Amino acid sequence: MTGEDPESPDEDEKPSGPRRRCIVTGQVLDKAELLRFVVSPEGEVVFDGQGRLPGRGIWLCPGRDVVNTAVTKRLFAKAARRAVSVAADLADRVDRVLLRQALDCLGLARRAGQAVTGFEKVRAELIARRVAVLVEARDAAASGRDRMRALGTGLPQVELFDAAELGAVFGRDAAVHVAVAPGGLAERLMKVCSQLGGFRAGATRNESGQ
Repeated sequence: MTGEDPESPDEDEKPSGPRRRCIVTGQVLDKAELLRFVVSPEGEVVFDGQGRLPGRGIWLCPGRDVVNTAVTKRLFAKAARRAVSVAADLADRVDRVLLRQALDCLGLARRAGQAVTGFEKVRAELIARRVAVLVEARDAAASGRDRMRALGTGLPQVELFDAAELGAVFGRDAAVHVAVAPGGLAERLMKVCSQLGGFRAGATRNESGQ
């Protein structure tokens, strides 16, 4: 099996790409904007973070409240048209998978020479306009974050990670400021962060910096 979903009345194809319906909100959005879940052979609902698991997809808007609603109202069983088992901490599991994906993406960018950390290095990259995404530790001092955000006005800005989480990517105890260069990894990072933002305190600001 390829993992692609069979056609159904709730899943239509648009010129912009495949679209799916959230089983909680009823919104029909591009697949890339939604979270995909499948039912395993053992009957357990599993988050398909890579979008590759076989089976008919069950789709949710990215948000802790949305996932919790699907769990408490037993909407996964209704969508699957069968009895299923669902972990009570499913939202936490999704959070962990998305966090790992985002940090792995930053790690790939670091190894490719497309991500740097440190106040002066990030400042220099911002001034040189070689930054596609500015990442700031959400537990950093507000004064430092504000200075970087001012330099990064007009860029996507992410504040979803603790300094220790960012530090682990760069082989240090903590990292506060991270600049990611333009390219596919920056685009992948923003896609994951747009979903992760629905599960943890912090912010992912749009290109206007609002």
